[in-house]
Amino acid sequence: MASIDLPRSPNVFHPEKPSAVGSRNSLAQDYRDQQKEVNQLLEEETNKVLHHMSARLPKEVLERLDVMGGLKEKLYNYFNQNYQNMFNRYMVTAEDEMLKKVRGFVDREEMKVLNRYTPKEIATLLDEVGGGDKFNTGEIEKSMVNMYGHLQGHIQRGVNDLETLTNSLLRQKTDVGAFVRGENAYSIVKCAFKDNIYKPKTVTDVKLSVNILDSELISPIFHYQATVEYLIKDLISKHYMDEIDKEIEKMKDGRIDQGLEELSDGEIIFAKMRSVTDHTDDNVDNPKSRRYDLMAKELMDRINNLRAEIDPATYDQLNIRENLKKIIDIENIRNRGFNTAINSLTSILDTSKMGYQYIENLKNARELILREYDDTNVAILPDERYQIRLRYYDNAQLNEERKAYEVMIKSFETEVEHLWDVLETRYEDSKFLTRVTDFKDLAAIYKRKIKKNIKERTGDPMYEDIAKVWDEISFIKPVETDVEKMNRTYLYEKDKLRKRLIIMRDKLKGMYDYQYPIERRVMEERLDFLETEFFKFDYIINPFHLQPGLLLDIDITSIKRKKATLDGMANVLNEFLHGVSKGFQDAAFASFSRRRSTVRADIAQTFSTENPAGEDPHAGTPAGRSQYLDMLNDDSAAPALAAPMAETAAPAPAKRGRAAAKPAKSSKAGVVDSGRGRGRASSGRGRKGLKEI
Repeated sequence: MASIDLPRSPNVFHPEKPSAVGSRNSLAQDYRDQQKEVNQLLEEETNKVLHHMSARLPKEVLERLDVMGGLKEKLYNYFNQNYQNMFNRYMVTAEDEMLKKVRGFVDREEMKVLNRYTPKEIATLLDEVGGGDKFNTGEIEKSMVNMYGHLQGHIQRGVNDLETLTNSLLRQKTDVGAFVRGENAYSIVKCAFKDNIYKPKTVTDVKLSVNILDSELISPIFHYQATVEYLIKDLISKHYMDEIDKEIEKMKDGRIDQGLEELSDGEIIFAKMRSVTDHTDDNVDNPKSRRYDLMAKELMDRINNLRAEIDPATYDQLNIRENLKKIIDIENIRNRGFNTAINSLTSILDTSKMGYQYIENLKNARELILREYDDTNVAILPDERYQIRLRYYDNAQLNEERKAYEVMIKSFETEVEHLWDVLETRYEDSKFLTRVTDFKDLAAIYKRKIKKNIKERTGDPMYEDIAKVWDEISFIKPVETDVEKMNRTYLYEKDKLRKRLIIMRDKLKGMYDYQYPIERRVMEERLDFLETEFFKFDYIINPFHLQPGLLLDIDITSIKRKKATLDGMANVLNEFLHGVSKGFQDAAFASFSRRRSTVRADIAQTFSTENPAGEDPHAGTPAGRSQYLDMLNDDSAAPALAAPMAETAAPAPAKRGRAAAKPAKSSKAGVVDSGRGRGRASSGRGRKGLKEI
């Protein structure tokens, strides 16, 4: 039998087109003589009816009926117009729907072998030759997915560029908000915009430091010197956390099935804490401890203090220790986190047209130095450039960085104090043969007169006898608590050093004016050196406020009107953070429902006249309104529409003081009824009219 391509889903409604919805004709009937079949069916049914009528009706009735002509023709037309139209259209539609189901079933069966567009014979041949794993379109499909993924990435990058430029135009200035988007602002450690030293009017320098914590990294980073035991314990701990999460999910599903309330965030945390003891314990010496369920204590002892490199003299490929280390090295657990971060950063720079000429990957130190230009001399570099430093810090490294930072602060204080003393001594020597130079000289002259004329009379101590606490440079520093001692900011110390440098420069100008002796030149050279170095030191990050994790330090120089590097690096940074960091979500904000700003008795908008004890009704709402609504809501109160409304007037506001102690008036004697209101008092006739209404 010849095969015909049938349409999959007839979306056409027509009474005569084959296989259309509602059609008399169907392609599945294989072009049978439909009219002949219908005529045979109608002829048989008509004869049955006529025979039945002839057998049942009397002879005289049959003679009056035009049996041979009119009645048969009417019956035939009746069957033809109703039975054929309804039954045949129903059958055609059912056949077409059944045909679609069969075609869909055949398609699904063919797709199990190979592609549904591949004929079954070719699929069988390919399966016999090499199997579906060798002859398939999987790689082509992956390529297509990658192509569309890259296209989507380019579109998203263009949208981000447009968004950044639009925000910059709307702001009419360059700030941190235009550089780092809001969802990544929490990771900023330091971001500063300042004018370039060589071209302050046209070029700006930007310092940006971003700290990605260990808990926020998608792929964890480990130091090259981390022991194999540490890596395995970290894997076991992650496995425990996954098991606990599965248990919590089962607990949530069980509560939902039982119709109970969902667990709150605090209850989930406590449930996780209770589950920790089911997976591990602190019994290190017992081989049967829960902590050794996944990996035996014997194996843990063999890899004790085993690091990334083994001494060739003791290396043996067949030892248990070497094979355990090989399993860890094959999985590349030690290096894959930092390598992923580097690949992500460099690929984003390449696709964003932010090329670089210098890169130094200090793999064992977990540090990456990347510069747009190889030269480091800022005097000859272009005005559009950038430098990136990516480094991973752990707790031990941060502690040493903090110690060095603290020592550097003390060193600056010592050097600035020494220059201060030298300048102060030179200033005192310059007062020779001058009677009054500053306020100190004037106070010394009038010291005796102040004592004799003022202090002896009042009994107050002299100024020189009072202990001086304020140094007139910075305000008095409050006593440090444990919070300040453990998290040093050094803002007070740096502010004091900065003010001292300014005071010393002003004092030099006041001492020498337009004269440049050797003493002034020497002190100014020293002051310039300390000022430059101090500003460099103030520009770096305070390690006391870094946390273990990945540190991204970016230095950007960009033209103020152009901002090409600045805008490009903004997109690179946000895309890098999106690909490396999981970010964070505040569960408190997710479960928090903000309370209304005012809590009132009518906040729920209930139609009631009763007020709880101690609560006042809504200000400005007359009592008659609420009573009227209660009356409308009550079916039995329908005839009461003619009740007096003047009797439901609002009571007078409560009085304070003695007036509050007086008994309140009845609600029937409201403001309207009293004769103290404006205008004429309401008469009895007016009240009667209200009652009638």
